[in-house]
Amino acid sequence: MKEISFLAFDLGATSGRSILGTLRDGKLHMKELTRFPNQIMELGGHFYWNIFSLYEHLREGMIACAKEGTPITSIGIDTWGVDFAFLGSDGQLLGLPYAYRDPHTEGAPEQYFEKVMPRDEVYALTGIQVMNFNSLYQLYAMKRDGSSVLNAAVQALFMPDALSYMLTGKRVTEYTIASTSQLLNPRTKKIETQLLEKMGVPASLFGEVILPGVVIGPLREALATDTGLGPVPVVAVAGHDTASAVAAVPAKDAKFAYLSSGTWSLMGIEVKDAVITEETAALNITNEGGVEGTTRLLKNITGMWILEQCIKEWKKEGISYSYPEIVQMAGQAEAFRSFIDPDDPSFANPKSMIRAIADFCTRSGQPVPETHPQLIRCIFESLALKYKDILGKFQKLAPFPIEKLHIIGGGSKNKLLNQFTANAIGLPVVAGPSEATAIGNIMLQARAAGYVNSLQQMRDMIAEAVETETFLPEDAAAWDAAYAKVKHLLIQ
Repeated sequence: MKEISFLAFDLGATSGRSILGTLRDGKLHMKELTRFPNQIMELGGHFYWNIFSLYEHLREGMIACAKEGTPITSIGIDTWGVDFAFLGSDGQLLGLPYAYRDPHTEGAPEQYFEKVMPRDEVYALTGIQVMNFNSLYQLYAMKRDGSSVLNAAVQALFMPDALSYMLTGKRVTEYTIASTSQLLNPRTKKIETQLLEKMGVPASLFGEVILPGVVIGPLREALATDTGLGPVPVVAVAGHDTASAVAAVPAKDAKFAYLSSGTWSLMGIEVKDAVITEETAALNITNEGGVEGTTRLLKNITGMWILEQCIKEWKKEGISYSYPEIVQMAGQAEAFRSFIDPDDPSFANPKSMIRAIADFCTRSGQPVPETHPQLIRCIFESLALKYKDILGKFQKLAPFPIEKLHIIGGGSKNKLLNQFTANAIGLPVVAGPSEATAIGNIMLQARAAGYVNSLQQMRDMIAEAVETETFLPEDAAAWDAAYAKVKHLLIQ
């Protein structure tokens, strides 16, 4: 097979990267070209994404790619879900996109269910977990508040689609990213127009939905010249970062659950068709789009966000820890001392995460973590037990026995949490690849180029190209006892 290279942009809620991926003799080789921050901006009491800064970072990544001297076949972009930008009648971007942590959506789902459409009808149409920041409720809040930007908009583009528009001038609505919005019907794979029209928002804001693998168009002429890349095509990969990551799970068969571990932890299974029942509605489980028309039946869990916020607070005090130091401290702390529910609303965006953890422990009659090691241990054990709780729900829903849990994403490098998770769930944990999202992005570009023929072939190639580590369960009785102790604290 010939050598073929691709440029992947992988943008998370806190940082982004540009990665050069090369397939050579059936093997994948990756090189990180640039890394850049992606920070929420607070302006006038609201929180936004600086999409123009992100565009500049993409441009810098393309310039760095051109300097490598490696011809690339295409470019792909993946991002976090739900957020979107607006275009005006002249095709210009209208202001900055809201960030999903903006407080204007607090209470919006309940208002929508009361004034527009009942909750059970919304779930029956979309199969999406109700979270206040879903695109549906962002649009409702903007309509409710008389947003001048919404009033002037002629089109809405989800974040990867907005960035590809900035690169190419072409507008698309990619399936996997649209599926996070609670606007898409997973059965028809189209925007459910009544969700918009019943609250007075024109359904024409969103274009026809396309599946991953479609070529959007070449770079704008000026950008192609400026970066030195020439008219390279941009491909609509699985625009939602979790969809790209799940595509990169190195599984040999379907009998697995996955955990995409990063700022958010997304746990679920891969099924052929959407599962929308009274049971999944009661469990607030979501049906998001995957590759080859699959459905990612999953649950969003607050992940490393809690630890990340604690680290920020410590840095303000002049205290910095390396990641190995953090893991070492947690390993040396007392076991099963304090627990939190990572999904408790008090951890969504508190002024002080450390204080929020202390308050939760006080309210629930537990010892407050007094040292940094105790605090980190509390977070790690709480995550592992939350994973056990959620996996138990998927074991009841899955049409197959779940034989192992694949942990992918940055959190897969945390060996202590991997072991805690194996202990808690009582199943083998296969950790890696940590760069699953970028790998999925690259391999989906390869598929669009005809280099890969199927999702399973992708996964087989990834399994050959990356190293994974397996963690077997230990101390089952102690972890079962800990779960029995903490279960009443968890949101059901």
